[in-house]
Amino acid sequence: MSILSAPHFHNETAAIVRLEAIVWPQGPFCPRCGGFDRITPVKGGRAGLRRCGPCKREFTVTVGTIFERSHVKLHKWFQAAHLMASSKKGISAHHLHRTLGVQYKTAWFMEHRLREAMRELNPTEPLGGEGKTVEMDETFIGGLEKNKHRSKRQHRGTGGVGKEAVYALVERSGSVRSHHVLAVIADNLKPIIEAHIDGATIVYTDEGATSKGLGRLFEKHESVNHSIGEYVRGDAHQIRLKATFPF
Repeated sequence: MSILSAPHFHNETAAIVRLEAIVWPQGPFCPRCGGFDRITPVKGGRAGLRRCGPCKREFTVTVGTIFERSHVKLHKWFQAAHLMASSKKGISAHHLHRTLGVQYKTAWFMEHRLREAMRELNPTEPLGGEGKTVEMDETFIGGLEKNKHRSKRQHRGTGGVGKEAVYALVERSGSVRSHHVLAVIADNLKPIIEAHIDGATIVYTDEGATSKGLGRLFEKHESVNHSIGEYVRGDAHQIRLKATFPF
């Protein structure tokens, strides 16, 4: 049975109960004064509406969450979050608006708010460590110049003309951190790598001179040679960034 058949994906009351269990594991409390005493349902009010006895404020469980002040039903928010988190190559706002039956602008707004909620804030712990593995690679994001209107075309360099470079650090069975860089050169990448990867990490890269040079900063480094058709050699292999970053 699909997880999307769960009641909180289709029933608004069930969705509210589900969110309350997540946000209020120890029981409802007032988001204004923080009190747990005399929190009562408001009779005749909208679903999930409660009143705080001490401060007399009315509130729902969505206060202080990304769902606050949204006119979209909570069960549709749950559907959107599940679809975004479970889609290997992401899901576009157009696809979301067709699936959920909401306006395109609404789907676009929901996706941006959900992505912001998923963003890692102030990451301080480096990736990897002793016995752990991090893969590094770059990709270029953007459409082909020939497909753009003449006024939008950029004529700079070769290869990734008009595209933006993204360099990613992927910890196996761990986190992914991606960085927009002006160019994939050692001067741009070295500060990022030193700040985000533990020195004792096992690092895998491709055969590019820049990646191989940066790999020497770590305890162990191996690379695969794509130019001869080598993509896996034992434990040495890399993720496919185009599948990981569906911008």
